[in-house]
Amino acid sequence: MARVLDGLHPGDVVTYGEVATEAGFPGAARAVGRILATSGGAYPWWRVVNASGRLVPGHEAEHERRLAAEGVELRNGRVRRR
Repeated sequence: MARVLDGLHPGDVVTYGEVATEAGFPGAARAVGRILATSGGAYPWWRVVNASGRLVPGHEAEHERRLAAEGVELRNGRVRRR
């Protein structure tokens, strides 16, 4: 999963499930969340959202600030995915 997370660039937004699938572990979305939560900021956690585009609970303001700085469009606390 580290390879997938390290490959994200500014403005990229993916879901936990997409990261898991790309890494070869379909269905392991929760594992992606755990890795991000315990990595100490080693990965660009703000580029990952849930399947509905929702931001990380409890970190919405920081999540939104970082994504907006990368040009990602948000509406009502969710990423507008294209």
